[in-house]
This record gives sequence, C-alpha cells and structure tokens, in this order.
Amino acid sequence: MFETANVSIFAGSGGRIFAERMCSYMGKPLGSCEVITFSEGNTFVRVNESVRDRDVILVQPIGMRSNDEFVEILFWMDAFKRANANTVTLVMPYFGYGKGDKKDEPRVSIRARVCAECMELAGADRFATMDLHAQQLQGFFKRPMDHLYAMPMLTEVIKRHVGTENTVIVSPDAGFAKTARKFADVLHLPIAIGDKTRADHTENASVLEVIGDVKGKNCLIVDDFTISGGTLVNLAQALKARGAQDITAMLSHNIISRRGIEKINNSPIKMVYSTDTVYNPNIIGEPKFRTVSVAPMFAETIMRYYNYESINAMFTKLPEKVVEAGFRFTGLEY
Repeated sequence: MFETANVSIFAGSGGRIFAERMCSYMGKPLGSCEVITFSEGNTFVRVNESVRDRDVILVQPIGMRSNDEFVEILFWMDAFKRANANTVTLVMPYFGYGKGDKKDEPRVSIRARVCAECMELAGADRFATMDLHAQQLQGFFKRPMDHLYAMPMLTEVIKRHVGTENTVIVSPDAGFAKTARKFADVLHLPIAIGDKTRADHTENASVLEVIGDVKGKNCLIVDDFTISGGTLVNLAQALKARGAQDITAMLSHNIISRRGIEKINNSPIKMVYSTDTVYNPNIIGEPKFRTVSVAPMFAETIMRYYNYESINAMFTKLPEKVVEAGFRFTGLEY
C-alpha cells in the first residue's frame, strides 16, 4: 500500500492548500517546512524534518507571484538535495512562465525553457503539472513529466452543475480549438471558434468574428486561463450579439485580477468555473466564480506512480473517488 511508501510531501508558500488536499486524499501528513521573506524581498527556506534517503514531493505552482514562487522552487530543490533526499518531484499545478513558450519576435527570451532548465539544474528529478499553455512545452523538460488535463474534472462539473441541453462548446481562438474539440467529443456537443487577435503584451485581445452557429444556443467557453478577463468578456459580448443565450466559462487555471473580476461581473457571463491549481484570493466570495479541486487527480497520479500502476484513467474517465473528493474539497454540490 502507498501508506508504507518512503515518500514525504512538502508545500511551498503558494501550494499549501493544494498540498493539504493532496495529503488528505492520500492519507499522509504534510511535511514541516517554512518560508521566510525578509524586508528587502530575500527568500529563505528551511526543511524542519529529516528527508535523508526519502522520495520528496514539493507542491508549488508558479502563479500569482510568479518570480517569487519560481525562485522559491530553486531554493527548495537545493535544500532537499543538500539534505540527501533520494529524489525530488515537483508538483507544479500551474506553470505561469509557460506563456513564454516561443521566440516570435526579435530579441526576446524563451522564458519557459530557461525556467525548465533552472529547475532541473537545481535538483528536480520529476515533474507533475496540468494544462501547459502549449503541449510542446514538455520538450523543454529533460526529466520525466506527468502532464495532466483539467478537462476530465471540468466535464464532470458541466454534467452535474451546468448541463448540456441546447449547448455549444466555444473556443476563444483557433489555437485552443483542438482542446475545445476534446470537450465537445466527450460531451457530444457542437463547437464554435472565436477569431481573436492580440496586437501586443497588454493582456488585451479583440474578437473579430465567431465561426459556428451560436444563435439561440447556450455557450460553454473553454480556455486554459485568464488574467484580465478581456478575452472572455469580449467573446461573450460577441456571442450575445449573435444571439447566444446563457454563457458559462470553464478554465483550467484562474489567475484573474480584481479588475478582471469587475469585467466579468459586468459582462453577459453567467458563471466562471475553474480548478484550484492556483490559490487566487481575488475570487473568494465572488458569486460568479466557482472552483473544483484537481488535487485528488495529482494525488491519485502520485500514488499510482509509486505503486507501479497505470495513470491512463487520469486522462479519460476519472475514478469516482477522485471526482467526489474534488467536489468535496472545494464545496461544490456533488
């Protein structure tokens, strides 16, 4: 059984709630550690228990405080390795620097590749993450990676809370259409695609056209994340202008700003569902935002890895106990 495995689980400053949910599912205690941020911004990390010859799991997204959380990961890797940990697995539910996945203009850095190399050089032996901004990002990592998808859990939310009657799946742009098609195939629904353009790095995008029939339909917008809310709101307005009825958004990650929440609240969007890969205090108490936990998906993946079992179910039909725990941890009606 997994309970006898030589595994210790720790949480960085941005991953404690997620790690606690993983530990609850796995029936294991969360390891003792601490992070201190000094007045000038310097970060100090310390492991408060022995990890000698143990397989360590660190839970830390790169999300709301990208630079601090990334540097903290490097220090954690170094601390565990210097304490003679056997292996270190980084559970990084959200990889914020995944947006820097290409060199599409002169004199810019491919930030995702730099981050991947730094984390491996610091000591990461294995990675687990969810819905990278582009599938090709996995090629930046030389170490093994379990790349999970939010879709199996979000489709359960759709089935149990939103409904699929008279509904069409909507991709915000052509780049996300392949993933949107997977949602549509699982739910046996048609698909529409927004024609989006982004002229600069201001986090503002414009929707020029909608490809597909949305008149008189309920629309489910699916996307990997939102920061400003601009794409979701612009697309929702375009859908309404073309006769759409209820509009709901489904996100893999939610790192929306306070200004973005104001946009959503004043938009035709009825509800925004997302996972808990990032703890975002901005959405707490907001009536248009709901969260479902994917911590059980990561926990089940880790357990199966150490028990030498297949993780194929994490990509298709989730075990009922994983779905039930995901709803329970985040307070959704199951």
